[in-house]
Amino acid sequence: MHDFFLDNADATDALGARLAHALPPRVVAYLHGDLGAGKSTLARALLRALGVTGTIRSPTYTLVEQYPLPAGGMALHLDLYRIGDPGELEFLGLDPAETRLWLVEWPERGQGGLPTADLDVELAVEGAGRRCVLHARTAAGHDWLEALGPA
Repeated sequence: MHDFFLDNADATDALGARLAHALPPRVVAYLHGDLGAGKSTLARALLRALGVTGTIRSPTYTLVEQYPLPAGGMALHLDLYRIGDPGELEFLGLDPAETRLWLVEWPERGQGGLPTADLDVELAVEGAGRRCVLHARTAAGHDWLEALGPA
């Protein structure tokens, strides 16, 4: 487990860059937290640090945004807040074989239709900043946290 206090946007960007730098070959990260906790902000920082250029949209209304990664493969950013049933995921046309990184907001709404999380990212508002706790769930998640270094 790694525990971070993100006191401003620069701290969130820095954590996103650290996560990008330590990224294993293929991973799934579930992003947990209330509305406004910073899930999309952290996802955007991570994608930007992976070299995604141009607009990085929040998938709030589209449910999924796909980004080709300069190093190869795809990153998927999903926001499942608006789905009513995990069965709806099959209509999104997701291709797990091409996907190097899954960033899934509101994963509990897609339960049973998503790949297993390698890393759970818990975000919460704390004072003027955010608390971010990372929990590894698989060997790939442990490798990611180990490569990330100390909190």
